[in-house]
Amino acid sequence: QVQLVESGGGLVQAGGSLRLSCAVSGRTYIINTMAWFRQAPEKDHEFVAGIRWIDSSTYNADSVKGRFTISRDSAKNTMFLQMNALKPEDTAVYFCAARNALALVGSRNEYTYWGQGTQVTVSS
Repeated sequence: QVQLVESGGGLVQAGGSLRLSCAVSGRTYIINTMAWFRQAPEKDHEFVAGIRWIDSSTYNADSVKGRFTISRDSAKNTMFLQMNALKPEDTAVYFCAARNALALVGSRNEYTYWGQGTQVTVSS
């Protein structure tokens, strides 16, 4: 199977930056697209950004465009989320997810593999 492990979360002041990482292990060759989701308290999972492994095509949610950048290092089987200009409303548990299909999609149900999540807290 596939294992995903997030890291890089923490507490930051509004306007600050964080960089999240998602390390992929196991049957990495079956993964074609990956994404970041987040879940704030008492809210559903929200799509943040996605990336296609083969060509690094990306797709960002409107709420993070211009502030967050998704990228990957295929040699290290690692995906990143650079988060700049953070706002208190960005506070959430951030999850990385992966799937075999090539299409970049934002639906939680389309992703098969999930990490355990990393907490991001932005103070005002």
